[in-house]
Amino acid sequence: QVQLVESGGGLVRPGGSLRLSCAASGSIFRIYDMGWYRQAPGKQRELVAAIGSGGSTNYADSVKGRFTISRDNAKNTVYLQMNSLKFEDTAVYYCNVEVQANWYVPTDDYWGQGTQVTVSS
Repeated sequence: QVQLVESGGGLVRPGGSLRLSCAASGSIFRIYDMGWYRQAPGKQRELVAAIGSGGSTNYADSVKGRFTISRDNAKNTVYLQMNSLKFEDTAVYYCNVEVQANWYVPTDDYWGQGTQVTVSS
């Protein structure tokens, strides 16, 4: 089994910054894609940003130029640096990690518990 522990959410004013972290632990042979999703009240969960094992990144149009995803493979951790936050960034943010537990098994997707980000004046 794999556990994901998220941290870094909170309350911030518009224009402010937050940094989210998500650390994976447990039965890990290799981690492939890592990403952040968010879900606002009454809305579907949406992809915010993703990063492949080689470092390639993908961002939702709404966060391009403001958010930066990165990963530390030695720590099995993915980060989301969020700058110039807007009211509409308010949501619960979830990390998602694709993990291979052993070389002879397929990958599985794991989700973090979610961390609340609230942008308010």
